[in-house]
Amino acid sequence: MKVALFIPCFIDQLYPSTAFNMVKVLEKAGCEVTYNANQTCCGQPAFNAGFWDEARDVAKKFITDFESETYIVAPSASCVGFVRNYYPKLFEHGVNHQKVKELKTKIFEFSDFLTEVLHQYDFGAVWNGKVTYHDSCAALRECKIKEGPRKLLSHVQGLELVEMVDTETCCGFGGTFAVKFEGISVGMADQKVTNALNTGAECIVSTDMSCLMQLEGYIKKNDLKIQTMHLADLLVNGW
Repeated sequence: MKVALFIPCFIDQLYPSTAFNMVKVLEKAGCEVTYNANQTCCGQPAFNAGFWDEARDVAKKFITDFESETYIVAPSASCVGFVRNYYPKLFEHGVNHQKVKELKTKIFEFSDFLTEVLHQYDFGAVWNGKVTYHDSCAALRECKIKEGPRKLLSHVQGLELVEMVDTETCCGFGGTFAVKFEGISVGMADQKVTNALNTGAECIVSTDMSCLMQLEGYIKKNDLKIQTMHLADLLVNGW
């Protein structure tokens, strides 16, 4: 199966190893992975800031870059959710409306693609210890992802998944929300990390690096004894 990668801006710039690990898992699953080096942003930051015309220009390029692909996979439910749910608003009328309808059906978040398209769960990963899982807002509410990542974690040898209290509560990132409402954002991160620590887990796992970046920043600033890890990074552990 041929799969085109979409790599979000912050992963490209800050966490490239997560993208490479996603490729490793997809290839182990039997996929032929391609990458269009002309790709840029999906347009979400501009859209969220109220610059819809600018977001539409970026989105037009995204449509052009990926319109010929059968499947598009990204290690971010945030970007996937934006394309699925907000491109139709940007292109409600005009020549790109039909293209957006088609795009919605072929773009997938990484874990969702593994479980709902490939129906593969075991990649030979090993993790000897406890982890807890954070449901990102984008994954849970925009992409309806809940059980898939947990199924993948259940097949990791030695791993014990311990659910935290209020796992579906936001971590406080929310893109520009963390900048505009710093105090609230930090308070939400504190609550989320406290709940994770109370499970006794050694690691917080999620599908969204944006959430993990938020939590990692809080953890490091307060010198707490827990780490964060994207699901793609965990699925190659022990290879």
